[in-house]
Amino acid sequence: MTIKADRWIRERAIQDKMIEPFVPDQVREIDDKRVISFGTSSYGYDVRCAPEFKVFTNIHSTIVDPKAFDTRSFVDVVGDSCVIPPNSFALASTVEYFRIPKDVLTVCVGKSTYARCGIIVNVTPLEPEWEGHVTLEFSNTTNLPAKIYANEGVAQLLFFQSDEACEVTYRTRGGKYQGQRGVTLPRA
Repeated sequence: MTIKADRWIRERAIQDKMIEPFVPDQVREIDDKRVISFGTSSYGYDVRCAPEFKVFTNIHSTIVDPKAFDTRSFVDVVGDSCVIPPNSFALASTVEYFRIPKDVLTVCVGKSTYARCGIIVNVTPLEPEWEGHVTLEFSNTTNLPAKIYANEGVAQLLFFQSDEACEVTYRTRGGKYQGQRGVTLPRA
């Protein structure tokens, strides 16, 4: 039996506690103010950005090394928005906490509102049985400062359900980002 994608997301979000907090409909306005949409969409779920950011800086002129990342390479910013310097990037996390079922793979894509401004959102796939807050990377590809907004939509997650559950999941292989909360920096 085939069910509509948006209904499938609502059912799995509630049944498996796949998304918390879960917004069952698309939200475009809060208190009569337009926002970048978030919540359940036709074939996915639009996530929100939490109000804590880590903005990349080269003030210490260190080498960016994923095996030995220098945490001084970031400046912490807390607020309703964040300005990313030209040709730089910022990290943030989703408001939502995810528990991906064993038979689901999730892919993240950026929202066109940001892409049309030269802001690219990058997230790796959320594998079966991964859980946590998603760490989001925002690249400002422009030569001007760029602004991103907390508690509004920033990216869309697409869910792909398999006919059967995979044998080796993120949890069973002991993935290093399992259960992450908030912005999580690279781990070797």
